[in-house]
Amino acid sequence: MVFSCGNSREKTYNEGAMLYEKHCENCHMSDGTGLEALYPPLAGADMLESVGAGAACIIKNGLQGKIMVNGVEFETGMAPVTGLSSVEITNILNYIHNAWGNRHEFIQLNQVQATLKACE
Repeated sequence: MVFSCGNSREKTYNEGAMLYEKHCENCHMSDGTGLEALYPPLAGADMLESVGAGAACIIKNGLQGKIMVNGVEFETGMAPVTGLSSVEITNILNYIHNAWGNRHEFIQLNQVQATLKACE
């Protein structure tokens, strides 16, 4: 959740949830469990803590090749999600990092902006 522009945690969390539903839910499911062996879970995903704001680049640019989540290898890849602002990406990340029992530090907008600039 973003703590700028006067947005409350609840509002930005809800915005992240709506964006997740629109852009991520088809593959990662409404409960974050992923789709069998095709798409990895985000609920309880061990890689969330290590990836942090770096996941912004995955959202923006997609992902090619293998990824290991909770000891399971996934090879499907991920298409880029185009047209999202850095605020929207931040809200999605904070929703994912704090939904379905996940409890991670909130990612700040400036972290996402710096990460996106580095992965252009």
